[in-house]
Order: sequence, then structure tokens, then C-alpha cells
Amino acid sequence: MGFSDDLSELSQSLRHEFDAKTEAREHALAAARSAIRASGNAIRSLHRHEITAATARLDEAQTEIDSARSALEGHEDIRHTGFIHDAEKELAEARITFALITDGDFPTHLSLGVPPAAFAKGMAEAIGEIRRHILDLMRHGELERCEHLLGAMDDMYYVLTSLDYPDGITFGLRRLTDVARSLIERTRGDYTTSVIQSSLQKALTEHESKLGE
Repeated sequence: MGFSDDLSELSQSLRHEFDAKTEAREHALAAARSAIRASGNAIRSLHRHEITAATARLDEAQTEIDSARSALEGHEDIRHTGFIHDAEKELAEARITFALITDGDFPTHLSLGVPPAAFAKGMAEAIGEIRRHILDLMRHGELERCEHLLGAMDDMYYVLTSLDYPDGITFGLRRLTDVARSLIERTRGDYTTSVIQSSLQKALTEHESKLGE
């Protein structure tokens, strides 16, 4: 076999490897995008109080992530390029939001099977979703429930601040933690205003009732 024959065989081998990686990447990328979309839809269903739909979307997201991971077995160089991490982060955010809104068991990175950094970033972003839920509760006067969720936001924030590691380890967690802190501060301010308004309204109602006696 001559040099040109060796190169031809090498070329075929390289093409075979690259074709396999390309196919795996395309499948995994599509599945990861579907997982992100399903996670987002789950959160939207939660805010509409559609728990059954949210559960179905979470299951869909998990299935898509599992499919993406399976496609990338043997292709670890692609597995860690970022898009799987993003899908795992979105799933963690949706699962945490679901647990808090429904009073379910709080998930862990181990129970979800996602890396610590993706889970922690999902926790940080879930704080924003809980703020949105609290604002909705305020409009309905459910202040006791708001206080409970504010406490949960604080607890998550304290966990996040304890994870003081380089960005190369946490992949940008510090920035998300800073955003979470500002969201909690704003939410606490909104809650305090709502409590004061509720107290004033109650006092006025009682005063009017006494005048009418």
C-alpha cells in the first residue's frame, strides 16, 4: 500500500469520526433546545396555576436532556461545550420553582442528575421566578404565603453566597447571585409596602364599622 492509499484510508477514517460527531451534536443540540423550551413552558404553566401541565412539561424536559446526554456518549469534547449545561440549568430552575410554588420536596443536584454549577445557577434564576409568583400573591392578598416564600428566597441566597469559588468553577454564578440579591431586596420592599397598605385598609374598615354602629 502506497502513501496515497494510506492518506485515502486516513481521510475515510477522519470523515467517519467527524460525521459521527456531527450527527451526535445535531441530535443533542436539538434535544437541548427542546429541553430548554419545555422547562420554560413548565414555569409559565406554574404561573398560570396549571400544575398538571407544568408536571408534564418538566417530564418532557427531563426526557430531552436524557436524550441529549445519550447522544453524546463517547463525545465528551462536545458534551462540555455549553449547550447541555444551559439545558440542565433551565431544568434545575424549573424544578426548584415547581417545588417552592407547590410546597413539594426541594430538589438537589444529585436528585436531578445535573452538575453542581448548573444546579446553583438554576437556583439563582429561580429566585426571579419566585419574585414573580410573590407579586401575584400580593395582588390576591396572600401575604402570609408571601412571607414564607420570602424566607425561602433568603435561604437560597445564603446558600449561593457560601459558594465563593472562581468563575472557572461556577461558570458565572457570582453575577447571578448579585442579581438575586437585588431581586430579593426589591421583593422585600414590595412586600413591606403591601403589608402597610393592608394594615391601613384594615384599620380604615374597622373605623368605618365603628362609625356605623
